Amino acid sequence: MADMNPALAIVDSANPKRGRALRLLAGVVVIAALVATAWWALFQRGRVETDNAYVGGETALVTPQLPGTVTEVMVGGTQAVNAGDVLVVLDDADARIAVAQAEAALAQARQRYGQAGALAEAATARAAGRTADIAAARSRLTEAEAMLARVKAEFDRRQTLAGSGAVSNEELGAARAALAAAVATRDAARTAVASAQDTARSAAGDAAAAAALVRGTTISTAPDIRAAEATLARARLDLDRTVIKAPVAGIVTNRNVQVGQRVAGGAPLMTLVPTAGLFVDANFKESQLERIRVGQTVELTSDLYGGNVRYTGKVVGLAGGTGAAFSLIPAQNATGNWVKVVQRLPVRIALDEAEVKANPLRVGLSMTAVVDTRE
Repeated sequence: MADMNPALAIVDSANPKRGRALRLLAGVVVIAALVATAWWALFQRGRVETDNAYVGGETALVTPQLPGTVTEVMVGGTQAVNAGDVLVVLDDADARIAVAQAEAALAQARQRYGQAGALAEAATARAAGRTADIAAARSRLTEAEAMLARVKAEFDRRQTLAGSGAVSNEELGAARAALAAAVATRDAARTAVASAQDTARSAAGDAAAAAALVRGTTISTAPDIRAAEATLARARLDLDRTVIKAPVAGIVTNRNVQVGQRVAGGAPLMTLVPTAGLFVDANFKESQLERIRVGQTVELTSDLYGGNVRYTGKVVGLAGGTGAAFSLIPAQNATGNWVKVVQRLPVRIALDEAEVKANPLRVGLSMTAVVDTRE
């Protein structure tokens, strides 16, 4: 008892029970502090937490791809839709007329292709006929030249006999006239051959031009037909686009379209907020980022459900800069009255789809995120 604290000794002497209670309380406090320290070292050390975290998602902006008048609006605000559901219908009268015109143009192109093939065959036949005409003209030229040779020989013989008086001047004149006629016939035959050759060359050119329109093509590969088919496909696509469908599954938000409204191409009609593929952007202080790495496990709770519902996530990326760095008017830290402010960096956290399906979340909800940096 000689080593006892004098104060405790006085208490013990005054009230022994009270002294024992104080010693017991002091022991409990020390043990609790040791347990708390051990629990923190084993389970909480290396865990960084922030309540500056919000649910995010890749929203889809619904816009028409061509102008038109709205005839039907199939959905309302806050309505859940699936991918492919019809959202808005535009007046399709003009689009149907365009399809009919494109179909008629395609039919005409196919007719023209058939006509071109027939014309090419006819031109080839005409060119072959002109070749036969050349052969006939040459045959007539040969006959004319043979006749000229006979008439000239007869004229020369009569002209030789004319000096002896055996041939009268009348016979000699007739022979001379026959010779002139034979020469004229031969010249006409030569002209006919040249004309037939020119006509054949022209016919061959026409046949080549007609054949060029269809050479190496079929009715499915001809350029005019393919262009008409492309025009028809575009018209049908525009007709399909008069029915605006949901690109993704989600919740209809910011619906600002009404029946009878004239909308322009690209004008926003509504926004689809997805119910799947959600993530959390947690804004950690720069002093908390030293050990945060991609792939670490994150424990999350939502203010919507409270601590009774916990989500498990994974760190999938860290932003390239703080929110202040990309603000509309970045802070100018070069001024003389600069005050240091702890910056926050967004950390992207992927959520477990099964957990989100069991307890749905909405974009913008507040979350609390705890990252286990010991992994």
